[in-house]
Amino acid sequence: MGRTQIISKSTVCAAIHKEPNLRIDLTPWDLKLIQFDTIQKGLLFRKPPNDNTDTSSLNLIHHLKTSLSRTLDYFPPLAGRLATIEHHDDSNTISVYINCNNAGAEFVHATADGVSVADIITPVYVPNEIVYSFFPLNGVTNCQCISEAKPLLGVQVTELVDGIFIACTINHSVVDGTSFWHFFNSWSEISRGSDCISKVPVLERGFLSESEYFPIRLPLWSIEPSGTRTPLPNLQQRVFHFTKENVAKLKAKANAEIGSTNKISSLQAILSQIWRSFTRNRSLDPDEEVLFMLGIGVRQRLQPPLPPEYFGNAAQGEFVSMKARYQLEQGLGNVALKMNKFIAAYTDETIKNFLESWGKNPEILTWDSLPTKNNACFASSSPRFNFYGNDFGWGRPMAVRSGSANKVDGKITLFAGVEEGSVDVEACFLPETLQGMGNDIEFMQFVS
Repeated sequence: MGRTQIISKSTVCAAIHKEPNLRIDLTPWDLKLIQFDTIQKGLLFRKPPNDNTDTSSLNLIHHLKTSLSRTLDYFPPLAGRLATIEHHDDSNTISVYINCNNAGAEFVHATADGVSVADIITPVYVPNEIVYSFFPLNGVTNCQCISEAKPLLGVQVTELVDGIFIACTINHSVVDGTSFWHFFNSWSEISRGSDCISKVPVLERGFLSESEYFPIRLPLWSIEPSGTRTPLPNLQQRVFHFTKENVAKLKAKANAEIGSTNKISSLQAILSQIWRSFTRNRSLDPDEEVLFMLGIGVRQRLQPPLPPEYFGNAAQGEFVSMKARYQLEQGLGNVALKMNKFIAAYTDETIKNFLESWGKNPEILTWDSLPTKNNACFASSSPRFNFYGNDFGWGRPMAVRSGSANKVDGKITLFAGVEEGSVDVEACFLPETLQGMGNDIEFMQFVS
């Protein structure tokens, strides 16, 4: 398989710098991720018609850069930089904010000679090395955007033999998955000819205006890079596809097992199915606690709710746990019910208590502080995001893939499938775990 070669790198700024003095202070949801990696997601397209000449290729790149510039008019944080204010009083602390100075986003044009669309979507296992090369700003952590003034947004457009891969890398202390795809959706909207975007981002942080701890003060060490974490070389990835029909069957099975008709959601049923197969194929002690980190969106849980267009992080990761023995003995429905109850208990009061306590005593998450052992799964992204509506002017994408950022053993990334109602689960596990899951009849009977 061919190598990815960089053709050019440039900086793309907003076409109109509307608010040159705009400053956005980071929230607890933003700051707790400062030591982690960026968000990296990308879309695979068929090559546009008549795009087989150098001239047509350059025209496409020019069009994408121009539409990106116009899109950044609406998303000033993504053209800005992270900045700090040091507090030289007794606290000896620092506050972090986004300086919306229009310093610009990184734009990379690349080619992957000899690589076809089929090379990406046909193999049972994701070709990690080639897919990861489609992403810009690889290896950059969120806090490096402070110490090294790295861009908050990087875009890479990679030309394949018969396709185009458009990838975005965005600082995770600036956006969550909802905001990431809000931007991606808006860019494609402008690219296919719209004069404006349909959903304007909301940048205000009014819900923290009455907090005595905002802007938040962090210890100085918290923004210093703790060393680049690279994915373990022996990790593999496989995309498990659940058709609309199989999603419905899983949901019905989970609800039937607890004597319900609709209490368990489709997503809770899918996650429980993945989690149980993961446990079966890890050779764990039956009395060992197994963990599953759920990303819980809080935009609509907070009261009054945040607007859907709120731009920033508004999600919290929390662990559900149970003993391996009970997880396997109690069946799909009871595992899904435990997830359901855990999420339902996440109330407005819980969220506000977190914001207040974290503002008072910030707890910076690091990879070492997470239970990244043999017994934990970490779910990210959501099949509810709009992946396949991203038509840049020549058709819908064929697939979505993620980059190397935040890849650890146990990482699960959720996407919608190409067919409406279907779900793709990108699982990043040890090879022996993935092989076991592939041979797990109880699991694979719902996978196509």
